[in-house]
Amino acid sequence: MTTELFIIAIFCQVDNVIGQLPRHSQAKLYPSELVALALLYALKGGGKRAFYRWLSRDWLPLFPALPERTRLFRLFVTHQGLMRYFLADPTVLGVIDSYGIELIHPIREGRTRGQLGRKGKSNHRWIVGCKLCLLLDQFGRVVDFDWDTANAHDTWFQPLIRRYEDQMIVFSDEGFHAQEGDPENLKLCRRGSWNDRMMIETVFSMLTLICAFKHMRHRAWQYFEAHMGYAMAMFNLLIQWHGFEPDEEGFIPLSIAEFSL
Repeated sequence: MTTELFIIAIFCQVDNVIGQLPRHSQAKLYPSELVALALLYALKGGGKRAFYRWLSRDWLPLFPALPERTRLFRLFVTHQGLMRYFLADPTVLGVIDSYGIELIHPIREGRTRGQLGRKGKSNHRWIVGCKLCLLLDQFGRVVDFDWDTANAHDTWFQPLIRRYEDQMIVFSDEGFHAQEGDPENLKLCRRGSWNDRMMIETVFSMLTLICAFKHMRHRAWQYFEAHMGYAMAMFNLLIQWHGFEPDEEGFIPLSIAEFSL
């Protein structure tokens, strides 16, 4: 599939979900166009300027009403609630884990008053940024997510688990165990047991390698939050692009590498 056909297919997939939403009388883009652009931005990764140069230079004929760069990204922020249409429904089993996102190099910590994020550990190294917590269903799709600064402990995300207490049994590592008590639907898995939890590590790996998700360059919370939300919607859309086809052993492979921009 060529990049042009892929962009058109992304728009069609989005339009099938939210095509019924009306366009504001003063808006130049339909909600489906706007969300499709946001998903492309989340998939491509990198900075906002680089994405806009690529979009306006190569694909302007597909989006002739493309607004100015800063206007476009403000629209991403104001319409970020639309990504909820693309989250998966809860299943009986789920898995949860956290993922560190670096916003600035640790040596630059404290140089500005408006610094985003805090210092914390991710994958046994110090970062200054945020921690994203994903709740996946049994097929690897994102059901819900939450985030906090990088110094947040995994137990801070227990409200996300309690939100689905009557719907899902959630597997996690022992980092989510709290002395004050755990949600009834949380099942702690010791190291080396319940290898099904590795599914979420596969998801984190795809976000890192395909979407450059480990390092972001945002300087305002609202843009960072919008980026994460659209990335979750993008992932859910692409992971089930061809449907879920199990192999001979019943394993469903997960991959979005073919869609890399």
